[in-house]
Amino acid sequence: MALRVYNSLGKKKEHFEPLEPGKVRMYVCGPTVYDSCHIGHARSVIVFDVIVRYLKAKGFDVTYVRNFTDVDDKIIDKASQLGIDSQEIAERFIKEFHEDMDALNVERATIEPKATEHISQIIQFIEKLIKRGFAYRINGDVYYSVEKFKGYGKLSGRRLEDMEAGARVEIDERKHNPFDFVLWKSSKPGEPVWESPWGKGRPGWHIECSAMSNEYLGETFDIHGGGKDLSFPHHENEIAQSEGIFGKPFVKYWIHNGFVNIDQEKMSKSLGNFLMIKDVIKTYHPEVVRLFLLSNHYRSPIDFTDKAMDEARSGLDKIYAFLERAEEKIGLISDQDVETGDCWQRFCEAMDDDFNSARGIGILFDTVRSINRLLDQYQDNLSQKIKKTIQSNHADILRIANVLGILMEPPKVYFDKKRFQGLEQKVIDPAVIDKRVKEREEARKAKDWEKADQIRKQLADMNIILEDRPDGTIWKINN
Repeated sequence: MALRVYNSLGKKKEHFEPLEPGKVRMYVCGPTVYDSCHIGHARSVIVFDVIVRYLKAKGFDVTYVRNFTDVDDKIIDKASQLGIDSQEIAERFIKEFHEDMDALNVERATIEPKATEHISQIIQFIEKLIKRGFAYRINGDVYYSVEKFKGYGKLSGRRLEDMEAGARVEIDERKHNPFDFVLWKSSKPGEPVWESPWGKGRPGWHIECSAMSNEYLGETFDIHGGGKDLSFPHHENEIAQSEGIFGKPFVKYWIHNGFVNIDQEKMSKSLGNFLMIKDVIKTYHPEVVRLFLLSNHYRSPIDFTDKAMDEARSGLDKIYAFLERAEEKIGLISDQDVETGDCWQRFCEAMDDDFNSARGIGILFDTVRSINRLLDQYQDNLSQKIKKTIQSNHADILRIANVLGILMEPPKVYFDKKRFQGLEQKVIDPAVIDKRVKEREEARKAKDWEKADQIRKQLADMNIILEDRPDGTIWKINN
């Protein structure tokens, strides 16, 4: 199955064909570095981390650019509040961003440009826009004239006459149109400034990404991504700027991820439900966070709850317990040692359908259950054929895990960390539960109903519920 991607520009899935065969050029909007990253940031970064990992697994040579907005009103305001330089604020939170993302097993982008390091490119962009009649100057400020770009609104589906000012659209009576947006801001006391043909000042937000993406990926590139909230006005404005200058399509495929809600409420500082990554990973293993954030399709919203996180933790425990068990039976194995099998092929089919990680994770769990049954059935009497089946699926699980960014630790290290890093209050050893479930199944086969009921009660006391199915018994945590 060929890779198909939902293109936000056309609002439909399209066959993925990069501009240059075998190579993918991709830009994703990074954070405005004025505060700690929250779980919503984590979702966007992890979604695109997995997309890059999968494209590489498919054999593409990927150039991945993710920027830092390190000059912005919010950064300046934060610096003013703290009485320190805005550059110091930006550097502090860039460092913290890297610490958070390293903890979440996020691979570094190929290039991580900062806006302040590309002021000359930004100025050149603005000069070209003025020359082509898309921008105008008012004193020391420069604005983009949205009415001059005929395709304005094509990404968001908004008509200019129907639009309302967005959260980051500045109202200024001097503008030709209330929706015109700033390209260059004249200097104000206490703000960082750079020299320009229009006087001292600093760039607007939208022009930064147009200039930086062009610098590293060219006039047209394959994928532009970011959170759904960036579609308008930010990405809409990027299109207007870049296509206004070059007169050709800016991006071939637009990809936007959905929001993270907290207990069915939108994250909001007023509600006090902003969950910072550094706080979440104090309670949950970083791979649990990744597994949770990938458990819904990237375009759908996802609800962060204790129940959902405990289910993700239980699922990760089961996968690690399987790895531990398989390694005891067949020894250590590398995904490089064995050819790809059916499990990997099924996973690729899921990911080829618009990067459906949720379905891919389901395939991962199905395979773990299937191989556990084989190990239960044959135990110490594994034939060469059965061993080969286990090895193939074990290797495929490692391949899948590498795309998802999980199973980065040996099982013993994973379980030891849980026991000794303050997470023991919620730890359930899957190997212990699996053993008790097997003992109960054997008691039922022997019609020792009293023992079977006793084991069920013991597990219930541990907050474990059992489901007897035609193909065996499964267990899960009762939340």
